[in-house]
Amino acid sequence: MELKLLNAQGQAASNVAAADTVFGRDYNEALIHQIVVAYQANARSGNRKQKDREEVHHTTKKPWRQKGTGRARAGMSSSPLWRGGGRIFPNSPDENFTHKVNKKMYRAGVCSILSQLAREDRLVVIEDLSIEAPKTKLLSQKLTGMGFDSVLIITDTANENLELASRNLPNVLVVEPRHADPMSLVFYKKILVTKAALAKIEEMLA
Repeated sequence: MELKLLNAQGQAASNVAAADTVFGRDYNEALIHQIVVAYQANARSGNRKQKDREEVHHTTKKPWRQKGTGRARAGMSSSPLWRGGGRIFPNSPDENFTHKVNKKMYRAGVCSILSQLAREDRLVVIEDLSIEAPKTKLLSQKLTGMGFDSVLIITDTANENLELASRNLPNVLVVEPRHADPMSLVFYKKILVTKAALAKIEEMLA
């Protein structure tokens, strides 16, 4: 299949051939959902902590005698039934949220996303993208001139000027092909790929 190609100035130049094995896949919503959820789950860190009965600092003294008061029997104030008592099954920072996704499934899911982006004209290839200095204003003007307000830029190698300039733009992210994750591909309205990065993506996923 062919993708829209822009020149270095951001003007429509021609089309560029792309591998059908990567950009011509059928849309598989279930698989895309699975890899996006797995990516989000694997990014979670264990930061929830609750105390069990052993960890709360309460006296072990029996609150009142067993019989004769008319109240429900109670052994100690650290009981989970009491306010301020320990939890029965407390959340732990060691909780494991990871979802396993096979490499073959992951690659197929990413290819399905890229194929759908190409069909929706959200995936655009550019000959090369660079700015003279790491200035946010320069990158913002360049992207505005192309008509992009929310864009994921994929370059073949690390580009320090682009990365530094994009840090203060909330809807712009610059990554290399190996760091283009499913969540970012789905989130941004446009995906801008350099011609050299396109070849790397095809090499990785073909």
